Amino acid sequence: MKTIGIGFHFEDLPVGFRFRSAGRTLAEADLGSFVNLTWLTEEVFTNHAAREGLSLPAKVVPGVLVMSFAEGLLTPAIQHTGLAFLHADVDVRAPTCVGDTIHVECEVIEARTTSKGDRGLVRSRNRVINQHGHDVLVYTPLRLLRRRAAA
Repeated sequence: MKTIGIGFHFEDLPVGFRFRSAGRTLAEADLGSFVNLTWLTEEVFTNHAAREGLSLPAKVVPGVLVMSFAEGLLTPAIQHTGLAFLHADVDVRAPTCVGDTIHVECEVIEARTTSKGDRGLVRSRNRVINQHGHDVLVYTPLRLLRRRAAA
């Protein structure tokens, strides 16, 4: 019997495979919780007066919050199959603000088995896109994933 909620196995992710996440609107509470959890107290995120005179839109959120939320949106894709997040190059392309809605579009750009054979390495190009269709963050994680058990 098939179990729902199991993510992609290595074999499900050939180079060129693409998929999209659900969306998520970033709330004021998300920013406050993230800043408090990480103690990322940069005033541009915590002090409205500190943003005066800067050419920043509304209440910007940290790029690392955007990436964290993107990873959360992708969790269903690797639930029970993802073994490790090994590396990522990250490029913040545009500000993301409280009230923005983001989703993630992924394309597999590398896939290879490991020497152990029961797992594989998959690198994807993940584009975090806002409600206006703009890339706000692009990152390329390398993950270690389970292979399907032999039948």
